[in-house]
Amino acid sequence: MLEVNGIDLHYGAAQALRDISLKAEPGKVTCVLGRNGVGKTSLLRAIVGQHPVSKGSILLGGTEITSLPTVSRARSGIAFVPQGREIFPLLTVEENLETGFAPLPRDERSVPDDVFSLFPVLSSMLKRRGGDLSGGQQQQLAIGRALVMRPKLLLLDEPTEGIQPSIIKDIGRAISYLCGLGEMAIVLVEQYLDFASELGDHFAVMERGSIVYGCDKSTMDEGALKRALAI
Repeated sequence: MLEVNGIDLHYGAAQALRDISLKAEPGKVTCVLGRNGVGKTSLLRAIVGQHPVSKGSILLGGTEITSLPTVSRARSGIAFVPQGREIFPLLTVEENLETGFAPLPRDERSVPDDVFSLFPVLSSMLKRRGGDLSGGQQQQLAIGRALVMRPKLLLLDEPTEGIQPSIIKDIGRAISYLCGLGEMAIVLVEQYLDFASELGDHFAVMERGSIVYGCDKSTMDEGALKRALAI
């Protein structure tokens, strides 16, 4: 389980996050919603250690990771699919997937079968360069690379952005399947409520670096959620 407890984050004098608390449980999807520029990506960067927090704590599986460097957090089981995908365009699909081996012990350095069963197109393009793939295929590759790490926590930053509808459905099915395994906690950052509401178990709406509304799927008031998104 991921536990984020009252974190603040600053970029110089500018405060990006204010007293953020969030949980993500194995087998569940926690959706973080909000418009551009409200701090969603900054929250993910804080969780993976790309920027140190100035207050609060972050725990994974009950162990505090607040002061750990990014590489140590990856080794502890955190995988991040960033906005914009950030695959290596000159490497092949196979080589891109193998970059996920970095935090793994040598005896675990193989691509799980689930990667190709969830995204079959990747198995037919192993020798193609990442930069030759379509945007949707690159997104599948980025998620596949993250799954190679066998994560306990998967962070997805707007995986539907600029993606064709058919691949959005494939990504949605992949997230549902991974949740069904009951082993991985997922944090999904999204702008699109329809996609998030189909998959989410817990919801948090951000505005100006703070969470202004939160609920579970069982208690969700769609009107209140939409009003929070419209702030």
